[in-house]
Amino acid sequence: KKKQVKVLRSMKALVAEDVVIGQYKSHTKGGYAYPGYTDDKTVPKDSITPTFAAAALFINNARWDGVPFLMKAGKALHARRTEIRVQFRHVPGSLYNRKFGTALDRATNELVIRVQPDEAIYLKINNKVPGLEMRLDSSNLNLLYKARYSKEIPDAYERLLLDAIAGERRLFIRSDELDAAWGLFTPVLKELEEKKIIPEFYPYGSRGPVGAYYLAARYNVKWGDLGIDE
Repeated sequence: KKKQVKVLRSMKALVAEDVVIGQYKSHTKGGYAYPGYTDDKTVPKDSITPTFAAAALFINNARWDGVPFLMKAGKALHARRTEIRVQFRHVPGSLYNRKFGTALDRATNELVIRVQPDEAIYLKINNKVPGLEMRLDSSNLNLLYKARYSKEIPDAYERLLLDAIAGERRLFIRSDELDAAWGLFTPVLKELEEKKIIPEFYPYGSRGPVGAYYLAARYNVKWGDLGIDE
């Protein structure tokens, strides 16, 4: 926990230019009309409350200097999932830099930790297709928990409730960690509110606002939900 607080306190101040906010709008798909956020009777028609946010964050220390950490979360997206993706940089002077077969920029090596649903850990790697051709393909080294273990995996909240009853605090946030996290986000949240920044609209059931992809492209990163393992 001390290390987590140390990392949060070492993070570069978040600026509005590195944040994209969005709000889902109504969308018709398959003959069914999905309502927008402001279509809810309890929501003001002129509401600019975000239902999506993406941000690029940086840690000011020797190990992670210059490495972008991109986060996004939202409602009414195309899929419901929680996962961590570690995208490895391409090596310089690659023998496959002419992009034989799979485009390397679309299929970078990745370590993926899927928290929910369908808990899994897998490594996406670019491998040479067997044979005489210099051609690459992308493969997964996959540990899918439900396929490997037949026992039922506890729900996330079920685990937290059991830990609370047992007095186990490892998965809970300490007050100093919570304070450091709010200290990082509060200034930019205040700026968005004071300037009344209007969120970018995105259709219900889509992958979110287009601005989030421009944000990722600025730091030469691709969101994982555009990967070939979808």
